Amino acid sequence: MKKKLLFFFFILITAIAFAQQKRPRDLGIHIGVLQTGKLNAITDVPGVKVGHATLIKGDSIRTGVTAILPFDGNIFQHKVPAGIFVGNGFGKLAGSTQVKELGNLESPVILTNTLNVATAMQAVIEYTLQQTGNEKAMSVNAVVGETNDGYLNDIRGMHVTREDVLKAIRSASGGPVTEGSVGAGTGTVCFQFKGGIGTASRKLPASLGGYTIGVLVQTNFGGVLTIDGVPVGQELNNYYLSDQLTKKEDGSCMIVVATDAPLDSRNLTRLAERSFMGLARTGGIAHNGSGDYVIAFSTDSTIRIAHATSDKKQTTSLLTNDAVSPLFLAAIEATEEAIINSLFAAAPVKGFAKHEVPALPADAVIDILKKYNRIHL
Repeated sequence: MKKKLLFFFFILITAIAFAQQKRPRDLGIHIGVLQTGKLNAITDVPGVKVGHATLIKGDSIRTGVTAILPFDGNIFQHKVPAGIFVGNGFGKLAGSTQVKELGNLESPVILTNTLNVATAMQAVIEYTLQQTGNEKAMSVNAVVGETNDGYLNDIRGMHVTREDVLKAIRSASGGPVTEGSVGAGTGTVCFQFKGGIGTASRKLPASLGGYTIGVLVQTNFGGVLTIDGVPVGQELNNYYLSDQLTKKEDGSCMIVVATDAPLDSRNLTRLAERSFMGLARTGGIAHNGSGDYVIAFSTDSTIRIAHATSDKKQTTSLLTNDAVSPLFLAAIEATEEAIINSLFAAAPVKGFAKHEVPALPADAVIDILKKYNRIHL
């Protein structure tokens, strides 16, 4: 028992230490050309809230839940336009077909591990049914995504409970978002280093509407790590196929994109497709066993879809196709940076079956980027 307690405190102290380190942008890594939002986080999009429930228990439980809420209110009664893109379908994104069919989102977006998707769905349904105004609801489309954290976590134990999911939803808030080995990213692995939760944002200039794009990722995938165009994975000699006997790339990546721009489902789907290009820019390859999904939604209050209304028509004002192009670039850049942020923030983790995953060697990476003249302080 004493050894287990000491190990738990080691994990906790390590996680806190990494959480306090600087983000890549603070170290001079400036990805892209557009300006970030104030927090460089998905919560820069007005109304968006994020909550985590992190499970670190004993020597084998390393998992959790992350909840993303489009706004603080009854999402079921006031649905938001949404679109989905499937980069590679080896995964589970519960609720995706209804979002694609109707073009809207009516629940928080939940991220967790593969074998706890059903638990998370139950929790979201319970949460929705208990909200004031939903007393007559007979169907709830719970949207839950996952990545497989079974290397570091005792995934077959299905340790995430409905209470954990509800905790993540109810604790969700605006402001800074905790990144790294937290929430749904507690047990994930990315580019053979510790992955996790990452977030970033971009804000368009006023001349282009001043809209904000925010992205949150759950990184658990592989490839050849590239940072701001620099072949970091090759420089570190740690990349896909560098050692075919030991390197395993199966994983997944969940990407959530939020914007305050007035976009319908069609253009949100196009936005989601561009976001996937940000993953490619980091060196991800969407390998066979990787479930790579993007969920994009708009928080613009003027284009929400009422659950019950006597009106047969809805009049909305939307951006034209040409006006969406700057948002495409914003989504690509924010996704790329969110993935890199997840790596820099993640603490090393030892977990299930004594497996260990190291953190990205930040100092070595900085030296590599300096070699390529990519540090801008």
